[in-house]
Amino acid sequence: MAGEGSGALLGAAMEAVGNQLSENDPPETAQTLERLMEEGYSREDALALIARAMAIEIYEVVKTGLSYNQERYLGALNSLPELPE
Repeated sequence: MAGEGSGALLGAAMEAVGNQLSENDPPETAQTLERLMEEGYSREDALALIARAMAIEIYEVVKTGLSYNQERYLGALNSLPELPE
């Protein structure tokens, strides 16, 4: 995910996470934010971790041409603060 496009990708992911939180869809995004903050992460750092998980999902969609996989994304949220490869 390295390269010039990674900043734009992370920005798009941050926007998507913001939308998920606003719409509470999926609710696991807000639950993950709360969990990470309870584990001692600042809100900003927790949001950055969630956005990285979303960026990885977006990257996979673009790279493979397959559809968004919510199960894979939710699995990544559950694994945070560890990020998938």
